[in-house]
Amino acid sequence: DDISQKDVVKVAVGSPDHTSLVKAIQAAELVDALSNAGPFTVFAPTNAAFEKLPTGTVEDLLKPENKAKLQDILQHHVMTSALDVNFFNDGQTFGMVDGTNVTIHKKGSDMYVDKAKIVASIRASNGIVYVVDSVILPPQKK
Repeated sequence: DDISQKDVVKVAVGSPDHTSLVKAIQAAELVDALSNAGPFTVFAPTNAAFEKLPTGTVEDLLKPENKAKLQDILQHHVMTSALDVNFFNDGQTFGMVDGTNVTIHKKGSDMYVDKAKIVASIRASNGIVYVVDSVILPPQKK
């Protein structure tokens, strides 16, 4: 259907810059979860963001035996509320779906989620997608 607004997954699928993210969402079996009513705020790393990871990291995470680790990383990019960019303030901390937190940083007119710079935002039918230039890695579990 080309008329209704796309959900966060369809936004990613429709972007040539997010093919790595789409593969990861599929491998983690999170397509259905992210296609439901939401609302979601999704920080969507570009292909170039995935390329910044150490060589072999993405391929390793896509293996079936690493599905739980991949789910944790992807869920660290999702909040269960749709927050407009104007809602974010420097130093704010937000809980992510994986149970850990991220911190918003503002530097001039630039905004970051942890160390990932927000480079664009796209409204979706079930939330907001913020395009980020880095993969946001969750804190190491103790």
